[in-house]
Amino acid sequence: MTTTLPLAANPQSQTTAGSPEPARGPDTVLTLSCPQRSGIVHAISHFLMERGSNITEHQQFDDVVDGRLFLRTAFTGTAPDTDVEKLTADFSPVAAEFDMEYTFHNGARPRVLVMVSKFSHCLHDLIFRWQTDSLAADLVAVVSNHEDLRPMAEAAGLPFHHIPITAQTKADAESRLLELVGSYQTDLVVLARYMQVLSNDLCRQLSGRAINIHHSFLPGFKGARPYKQAYDRGVKQIGATAHYVTADLDEGPIIEQEVIRVDHRLSPDQLATAGRDTEALALSRAVRLHAEKRVLLSGHRTIIFT
Repeated sequence: MTTTLPLAANPQSQTTAGSPEPARGPDTVLTLSCPQRSGIVHAISHFLMERGSNITEHQQFDDVVDGRLFLRTAFTGTAPDTDVEKLTADFSPVAAEFDMEYTFHNGARPRVLVMVSKFSHCLHDLIFRWQTDSLAADLVAVVSNHEDLRPMAEAAGLPFHHIPITAQTKADAESRLLELVGSYQTDLVVLARYMQVLSNDLCRQLSGRAINIHHSFLPGFKGARPYKQAYDRGVKQIGATAHYVTADLDEGPIIEQEVIRVDHRLSPDQLATAGRDTEALALSRAVRLHAEKRVLLSGHRTIIFT
């Protein structure tokens, strides 16, 4: 079962009338998983209370099939009490007692490098959401194997890097990409309809920090012109899937999906237009969920706290 607790103030964090509020930054987030047992939430709450922290959001999922608990707790506190390195060290005795796998995340917005080819809809949507501050992440650069979307990227003030790729230059191109990932201090790589298959080695190096979008016809409609294939089969629903990138093509852990109903009246081009809407929406939601530390992995599955 999934549990969401209402926001609750910590009495110890309140100040008397007329006294200045202590400086507070963005929420710090604790994510963890561990075997199910009693006392886990109490231990976490007590740990945070001792440090004068205020829990702003708490969600947990008790997986009765595998006997594990997954948890996301957001909290605020004064600067010394939300230093993630200190919190990580101080929390280790609690984690050891409950056999927890845990991470404290600071409130920094992830830095996102976007990869594209010629399709513009996903990049356009990400730029819009970034510029309107609804993405929870910051775009830092665009990389493409074509020049087509340079004007869109540069109009948004984003550096554009053209890395052409062929079978003979693939290794060098991926090496250049990794250089850019490092130079931009990238936290997340987003494949926004990047029409190249990443090598197994690159997938491993970007594990857990690369998101791809594809039409959810796969594997039913593989290859070229998926919407024409869908039209020929008379599909009644189309959609898109955003997932983490793995060496297994288009089979990584699913973060978000979007589906809409269609019927026989839509042409292949109209199906493609509708499909582009689902792709943009699923991808932007996935980026935001990842940015807000709302995605926890459980093997090949994902636990999503919305």
